[in-house]
Amino acid sequence: MAVNLEDKSKMVVTEGSYAVAHAAKVCRPNVISAYPITPQTHIVENLSKFMADGEIPNCEYINVESEFSAISALVGASAAGARTYSATTSQGLELMHEVLFNAAGMRLPIVMTIANRAVSAPINIWNDQQDSISQRDTGWLQLYAEDLQESADMLPQLYKIAEDKEVLLPGMACMDGFILSHVYEPLVLLEQDLTDEFLPAYEPEYVLDPKNPMSFGAFAAPDTYEEFRYLQEQAMQNALPKIEAVAKEFGEIFGRFHGGLIDEYRTEDAEVIIMAMGSILGTIKDVVDEYRARGEKIGVLKVRAFRPFPKEQIRKAIKDAAVVAVLDKNISIGTNEGALFTETKACMYNARCDIPIIGYTIGHGGRDIRLETIAKIIEEAKEVASSGINTESQFVEVREELL
Repeated sequence: MAVNLEDKSKMVVTEGSYAVAHAAKVCRPNVISAYPITPQTHIVENLSKFMADGEIPNCEYINVESEFSAISALVGASAAGARTYSATTSQGLELMHEVLFNAAGMRLPIVMTIANRAVSAPINIWNDQQDSISQRDTGWLQLYAEDLQESADMLPQLYKIAEDKEVLLPGMACMDGFILSHVYEPLVLLEQDLTDEFLPAYEPEYVLDPKNPMSFGAFAAPDTYEEFRYLQEQAMQNALPKIEAVAKEFGEIFGRFHGGLIDEYRTEDAEVIIMAMGSILGTIKDVVDEYRARGEKIGVLKVRAFRPFPKEQIRKAIKDAAVVAVLDKNISIGTNEGALFTETKACMYNARCDIPIIGYTIGHGGRDIRLETIAKIIEEAKEVASSGINTESQFVEVREELL
């Protein structure tokens, strides 16, 4: 992220959850649904205080009895024409599963922050990305933030993408739980006047209105259902250029760039490229800087948009590498692979690419990811570049004494 001098003078040190709640506030939601679950709770607590202090006009704040109710309330509100927001994590997101499909199928641009957390059992409240990755086929946009500034800047961009009439899909703004939600960092809080300039009021073409009755998501027989799914996929593909265009517009208005489908870091001549999503990227960049200081050509490819998946951008970014190592904070049980690794291999297959691609599942349940671990992965990747793949995908640093 490029931070100009004016931005530096505006910086405050605040908690990640507060920054996200503040960003949601200045997006002027009409309905917020709230149900507490760690590590998301501080977001809706802060929004509750904003509401009590009269800082979110024309908004209803609904305390619900479960996450299923939270998303159900937003489906109704969004269908009635409201801009809607909630936040959740882990088991709460999984409880929403059925209704996530409803929201996407009804083409409702609901926005939720996901404070990524491991999924039980066993019970674990720390970070990995299994919760949102498990919902990757529900039809929701999914963007992943690296740091607090990006977690906040992502919200108005996601609203603008989701509400675009050529997209009209709900979206998840994903941030690593505790690592980002509870950390304090310097950042620029989104200004209300600039956000108003960037994000216009939501004006849907179709709404539930007794004066003009219609049905949303009522029934589709076999002779029409397939076209609904086709249109959802087309909307996802439409979102690819929108994500890029919205990021550019955000940069023009706010004076900093935080967005787009991918980010490249020192990849221009990289022989080894490390791919990942989320807060782990900061650690990876630190290690890559050490390698670069020694003259080794290592780079980082950050994937911000997991849905829609940016196939063409990834192909272009890694086409000249000697080897690519993909790090996933999730696992698709039964494949021994993380989702980003699987999809990266798939998108390269028909490109007639002979670049070796290897995968690592890492940091499950909040396990620390150390500099030495990243360095070990880079060394293994260098060996693959010279000798070929021995192990295609593996867990990192499994503790044998616990097996």
